[in-house]
Amino acid sequence: MRPSFHPRLTNSPFDDPGLFIPFLFENRAVIFDLGNISSLSSRDILKISHAFITHTHMDHFIGFDNLLRLFLGRERNLYIYGPKGFLENVEGKLAGYTWNLVQNFNNRFILHVTEVRPERLITKQYVCENKFIPAKETLEQPFNGILLNEPAISFSSLILDHSIPCLGFSLKERFHVNIIKDRVVELGLGIGPWLREFKQALFNHNDPDSEFKVRWREGIKTKSFILGDLARRIAIITPGQKITYIADVGYNESNVKKIVGFAKDSDQLFIEAAFLEKDTNIAKNKYHLTARQAGSIAGMAGVKQFTLFHFSPRYAGQEGFFYKEAMAAYKELKRDKN
Repeated sequence: MRPSFHPRLTNSPFDDPGLFIPFLFENRAVIFDLGNISSLSSRDILKISHAFITHTHMDHFIGFDNLLRLFLGRERNLYIYGPKGFLENVEGKLAGYTWNLVQNFNNRFILHVTEVRPERLITKQYVCENKFIPAKETLEQPFNGILLNEPAISFSSLILDHSIPCLGFSLKERFHVNIIKDRVVELGLGIGPWLREFKQALFNHNDPDSEFKVRWREGIKTKSFILGDLARRIAIITPGQKITYIADVGYNESNVKKIVGFAKDSDQLFIEAAFLEKDTNIAKNKYHLTARQAGSIAGMAGVKQFTLFHFSPRYAGQEGFFYKEAMAAYKELKRDKN
């Protein structure tokens, strides 16, 4: 089955962290962390609707400026999330520039910034034409682990310890709708945007006995179906993907317990591994994981596959040792669980 999401790290394992996740058949993407994003094309960056920031150390947040620059003058809403102190950090970034010309933009760009606290979410709006001066209204709502709920997907977060609050993120697809293109063609239908509308109707739990109109070739051709019957004929529905991203955490009992529960049964886990096992003490002092610790967490969480990133530059040319240590620990924990 063709997955809905094809996540990829924005840089090599030795460079700034970041995970870019484009959506299949949609002109949309999300990103976890904003380190150096110069490797992404402008076209890809402009697909981003939501950015989720683990913490605001420079190597995780310096790309915010690039993102902001591309969005200026465009009719867009950008949603961005970060840990305690995030609102102040974003306002500091915005205050570092002069905005005397933004009134010349014809389009309205709004930045929606949410700070994640243990028990609540605090959101402010920053409108470009108002020189990004924060709106007086502040939205506060309870935080139960869910940052964003959409019909097809949800985004969750948890607060971890990196000597400062550091967020972990997970994207969960409710279920996956795989279109059988040959059957679409057999019905005399064209491939087009109507398929996205069709999937949306399924995610919205529309009445399967309701009418669904298929329009293609810019609406010139139209054909009506019963939604449930069309789904049985052209779609295979399977469990959705789960993608989890963990960066910059210390290996302690609390963090490990939280991450294992949070990442449980992920299809893909992206997890930092800054050090090799021989440097465990350095990792502990810097609140980072070793490759073996990352592999152990992946094994305990029962993830289907995992990807390491954020290697310390001290290990240049030794990338293979990270995978060897992590995979040995992963297999050992998986074997013990079975």
